[in-house]
Amino acid sequence: MVKKIIGFARLARPANLPTAAADIFAGIALALFSTIVGIPEFFSVNGQGILSLVFASVFLYAGGVVFNDVFDAKLDAVERPERPIPSGLIPKNQAVIWGLLLFVFGLYLAFSVHQVSGGIAGILIFSILVYDALAKKHSFFGPLVMGICRALNLLLGMSILGQLDLWWVSLVPMIYIFAITLISRGEVHGDNKNHIAIAGLLYVLVLAFIAITIALKTDHILVSLPFIALFGFMVFRPLLNAYRENSPQNIKKAVMAGVLSLIVMDACWVAGFTHWYLGLLVLLLLPLSLLLSRIFAVT
Repeated sequence: MVKKIIGFARLARPANLPTAAADIFAGIALALFSTIVGIPEFFSVNGQGILSLVFASVFLYAGGVVFNDVFDAKLDAVERPERPIPSGLIPKNQAVIWGLLLFVFGLYLAFSVHQVSGGIAGILIFSILVYDALAKKHSFFGPLVMGICRALNLLLGMSILGQLDLWWVSLVPMIYIFAITLISRGEVHGDNKNHIAIAGLLYVLVLAFIAITIALKTDHILVSLPFIALFGFMVFRPLLNAYRENSPQNIKKAVMAGVLSLIVMDACWVAGFTHWYLGLLVLLLLPLSLLLSRIFAVT
């Protein structure tokens, strides 16, 4: 029984779930920018909504990776036979039910906050299933749809007040996830230097976009620079290693670093659009992800 529970947990990729929560905090920080309400007042009035969106995002993300393994069951039987479904630990029909329950819970929580939130959650579920079932097989549309999913997750956080004034900021996670998905193309067999080079250019674009946006929209660029520098260090160091030695092991490390560094990117937004100490609080999700990554697979 314990093994089966752990199997269901493995399907949900627990190490990745704090990155989904971090997106919500970043989205809320961006939503706060268009209000005149103080941060303490905002949290006291919208505390329940914040928690609902955080758990909605976590459930939707978890449901998405469960269905990813459902659709990949045959491929995983060859390339990753240790995973819960191909190993026989979790039957495919039970995994489908598990994924559907996670989607339903996430959708309900999103609608409990605002109709806009619920609408975004519905589009996110559709996009996740399109990626899992179809898009990921394509070299261009796979990374694009995965990036759209992460962009929608950021918009889910922004929707807490039913407004999406800075919706264009969602282009940043879309570009970033496109880059990570490109890198992951060589996770099994290696030999993807061209993809890594393109991903590096996209990383530079993302860092510049974040810094310029914070500088133009706020007066917090100086306190945001340490966060931006940490973000750059965390993504470029493993990426350069993967380029020098283009092995599946190094590529996997670059992908894992990219996924977990989503928390640092979100902390950049929070520090830039609210206060540095709130950025540090979001950054505390990173040790949690790193701890869980020692127990559960990230990719």
